[in-house]
Amino acid sequence: MPDANHNELGEFLRAQRGRISPEEAGLRSVGTRRVPGLRREEVAVLAGVSADYYGRLEQGREHAPSAQVMDAICRALQLNADARDHAFRLARLAPTTRVSAEEPTHHLRQLLDGFPRAAAYVVNPAFRVIATNDIATALLAPAQHDGQVLQYLFLDPEASTYFVDWNDVARAAVSALRLSAGFTPPHPEVATLVRRLFARSPAFAALWDDTTVQGLTSVHKFIRHPEVGELELWYQTFDVREAPGLQLTVATAEPGSPSEDALALLGTLQVTARRGETS
Repeated sequence: MPDANHNELGEFLRAQRGRISPEEAGLRSVGTRRVPGLRREEVAVLAGVSADYYGRLEQGREHAPSAQVMDAICRALQLNADARDHAFRLARLAPTTRVSAEEPTHHLRQLLDGFPRAAAYVVNPAFRVIATNDIATALLAPAQHDGQVLQYLFLDPEASTYFVDWNDVARAAVSALRLSAGFTPPHPEVATLVRRLFARSPAFAALWDDTTVQGLTSVHKFIRHPEVGELELWYQTFDVREAPGLQLTVATAEPGSPSEDALALLGTLQVTARRGETS
């Protein structure tokens, strides 16, 4: 189970070197390897540091690597941009993330309503939905557990029906949550969510232990909605610059497709339901 006292940087580096074969790193593979991936000594050579220093870094006996050393190690491990940022945060080489209020501003709500043909919503670092436009409200209705979409994803059996490509969605969600978990100072909801899901969902625990880090950008999903049937959607996610930690997601369908018609119908159903509540 995740523990704040664990050697997070060392565990992360160890997992990343296990993903790279000597051939992928441009090295010759000599002798029998007991475990997959690169040896510590090979990472040290690729990064231009001593094997002893790199070993102490993985073991948690070295706590203050320089930015230059971390940059070299990230290059040696062929980390993507998000994984590199995560490694720098774990090494305490990244600036702190300014805590933002999680009440969407008037202008942010206006922006959501400015997507009349798309589902637009805002989540906090724990991916709790905090604001939606009409289409997103209706689209997410089956997954709404007080906005806790990740709890729905891993703890509700209905999630595998709603998300047709559940495995891909789950993997992307955990990878993005790990990126959020590295923020300094940590967001209180993130640690609580990780502990809860790790304890209650074997699928989440397996994905969390995989240590992949990748923020959400563009994701292709198939949704099976109980009211309008199956939808094929593209999800684009953006950081909200005025509120660090918040993310805006916009889900769109191919113009003229049945999925676009289904999104429009969801928006109409939501408006009609809201009018019924206020009449």
